[in-house]
Amino acid sequence: MHVISKVKLREFWVQHADSEDALNDWYHFASKSQWSNLLDVQQKYPKAESVGNFTVFNIKGNNYRLIVDIRYSSQTIFIKYILTHAEYDKERWKDDPYF
Repeated sequence: MHVISKVKLREFWVQHADSEDALNDWYHFASKSQWSNLLDVQQKYPKAESVGNFTVFNIKGNNYRLIVDIRYSSQTIFIKYILTHAEYDKERWKDDPYF
């Protein structure tokens, strides 16, 4: 999978340093993966779920949520949002027109 873009991950962990290792681990694994569907994703990340058009990953023991748009046909992951659990619960990210 081609992940676009690691810059968003880096920007987040500058603000939330405790997320760096978990986000780096996710990035390295996802970059080497060839997922065809959500079931493939859930083999490594069993709690990953589809919410609207996005896939949501729990990061660092569910302290953070990584929200991505996975395009299986082109093997591309677009990082949309990285949120604290509290920010995620406010559901403002659902205002995204692609949701």
